Amino acid sequence: MPRHPGFKLGRQKRDHDPRFPHMSALMAGRRPSVMPTPVNWSQLMPPDLGMMLNDQLGDCTCAAVYHLIQLWSFVVTGKMLTEPDAMVEKAYELIDGYVPGDPSTDQGGIMQHVMRYWLKTGVPMDDGVNKALAVVEVDPQNDIDVTTAIVDCAAVNIGFNVPAFLMPDNGDPPPMVWDVQPGADDTIIGGHDVIAPGFDAHATLNIISWGVRAYTMTKAFRDKYVTEAYAIANPQWINAKGTTPGGLSVVQLEHQMQALRS
Repeated sequence: MPRHPGFKLGRQKRDHDPRFPHMSALMAGRRPSVMPTPVNWSQLMPPDLGMMLNDQLGDCTCAAVYHLIQLWSFVVTGKMLTEPDAMVEKAYELIDGYVPGDPSTDQGGIMQHVMRYWLKTGVPMDDGVNKALAVVEVDPQNDIDVTTAIVDCAAVNIGFNVPAFLMPDNGDPPPMVWDVQPGADDTIIGGHDVIAPGFDAHATLNIISWGVRAYTMTKAFRDKYVTEAYAIANPQWINAKGTTPGGLSVVQLEHQMQALRS
């Protein structure tokens, strides 16, 4: 029996592309001294957002993109835009080389590769493509930067190393609360990509993964296992809310993305 039936991983080891700007640099001298007021942008969303094929394929790096699209559309318009699984699979093909029907090509993806493609080309949609305006790297252990990014961008995109205890091998689903477990088997069995659309006063994050929006990730878990996090600027969100990563203008964000788009 597979270790995690119905709950696939798929995030490969992180890349270190220096062209991604860092939130700490963008907010130099302007970083808030305290965390913002807690928020959960996904609070009113349906509990089941769809697996985006992540129960069959290691496509979590692409599924996270389409969950973000769901989130932005729901918060801004009150109606959730959910692309068909065929579009998620197409993105997995275009970005990560997956060939439908060939399990040997189901190798997961690298988050920075997916986001570069999202920036330069755009992910496939039923009516065209969806492009990210900007992607900014966030220090995943810096509570102020992570929570500020959630307030300003609706979520952060998080990549982490998955300990064995999080994925039961008896067929049970992962626990709803992700916390360190002293004494448990914390052998790293793979990587995963999720989005965090909310947080509480203790910097515990609300998590959307495998189509479920009720997971939470504690600060201790994040400090130990998370290795990368990103704030994504979305045009629909900016037009409606007026907030951006680091408080930069659209022109400034476009300038920051020139190297990545080239």
